[in-house]
Amino acid sequence: MLFSTQEFLILFLPLVLIAFYSFVQVRVARQLVIIAASLFFYGVWNWHFVPFLVLLTFINWAIACQYSKSLNKIWLTSGVILNLSMLGFFKYANFFAENIDDLFGIHHTTWNIIMPLGISFFVFQKISYLIDLRRGNKHIYSLVDFFEFVTFFPQLISGPIVRHNEIIPQFEKNPVNPQLWENISKGLCLILIGLVKKAGIAESIAMTCNPLFDKAAQGQLLNMTESWVAAVAYSLQIFFDFSGYSDMAIGAALLFGLQLPYNFNAPYQSHNLQEFWRRWHMTLSRFLRDYLYIPLGGNRCGPTRQSVNLITTMLLAGLWHGAGWSFVAWGGMHGIGLTINHGWKKIAPFNFPKPIAWLTTLLFLLFSWVLFRAESFSTATHIWQSMIGLNGFGTYKIRHNVVFYLAILLVLFCPASQNLVNNYLRPSKWIAIVGGIAAAFFILLIGGRIPDAFIYFRF
Repeated sequence: MLFSTQEFLILFLPLVLIAFYSFVQVRVARQLVIIAASLFFYGVWNWHFVPFLVLLTFINWAIACQYSKSLNKIWLTSGVILNLSMLGFFKYANFFAENIDDLFGIHHTTWNIIMPLGISFFVFQKISYLIDLRRGNKHIYSLVDFFEFVTFFPQLISGPIVRHNEIIPQFEKNPVNPQLWENISKGLCLILIGLVKKAGIAESIAMTCNPLFDKAAQGQLLNMTESWVAAVAYSLQIFFDFSGYSDMAIGAALLFGLQLPYNFNAPYQSHNLQEFWRRWHMTLSRFLRDYLYIPLGGNRCGPTRQSVNLITTMLLAGLWHGAGWSFVAWGGMHGIGLTINHGWKKIAPFNFPKPIAWLTTLLFLLFSWVLFRAESFSTATHIWQSMIGLNGFGTYKIRHNVVFYLAILLVLFCPASQNLVNNYLRPSKWIAIVGGIAAAFFILLIGGRIPDAFIYFRF
């Protein structure tokens, strides 16, 4: 079920809220409502994988309980291996088999493996919990708490990647408290902002972006204008699509009195690549930092080792995004970029002026997003060649050009959604009226379209 559909907004979410607040005074009852609704939400996509989600969650909880009794860390190690094995099988089995077969000149017949929706996200949650136990965390949660933590539907499919100690302690607090109406109003605002980002901006820009990348994938030459429009359009599309999902997830959680961590903070306003990764997909960035980069040694060693740690972390980050060498190469680009970023800070006799630093960072991001979006290296290379003018200049008529240029202004000058809601919006009947009209308009708008899945559903 997609957030940006009428079924979710005017049927599923209101019904779940009614059921939740009907049992809100009994903690276990309201939690069971959330769990049942979350499993239904997941099952709408494919009921066959609901038992898999339930069983994997139960096994991880049982492993944690067994560790608490024996204090034998082999249980935790086995749990991490199990989770990684599930992720490896469903997401990477064909990728690895194809590459192994290629080494021996064998044609690989693709196995019919259907990847469970959101597996990259809920597996990371489980891994982080088991590793925290290994590091000394002593929290062994009840089965109901653990199930709600893993399956909570706003973050189940595409994050944010929530840690156990961020959300499980909130389950104890009754949502009917002095913050109730503030949470509901902020939640509704974030849902509306996310809906506008997804249905109003991302899907409109996709009508410009997708045909250009499809044209390049078919071997047709793009002129310089077309290639730059394609690169800028995808950079805008993926931001508004994914940050829109995150806004709607955070907003939906607030309706239930739960605060999820923020995931985006105006990333295209960054002045270097390190700052970008502190602002883009923030929950993934900190997961990679805390559970991969720092355990590898982080910056506690020499510059050579630090560079290896950075590049290794980003190569794996690229592989996490997709089972393809283009994703690995994209991660490698960012790993090398971060290495140069760190090295420059240590040895450079001066800092670039902020406008130059920002422009350099933005150009790097535009070129790297081409590789992320392109279906092959040859497609990406073709677009890059066009971007530097090797295939002529030309012109291109942008579809929904007002939305396109407005999106550029928003990413360059507008604060992050959460800052906008927390710092600038104040209770007002005019905001309520305008918001209500906008919500009605976009709900009607999405009813007349074939729903497009969020980009990060594929990961």
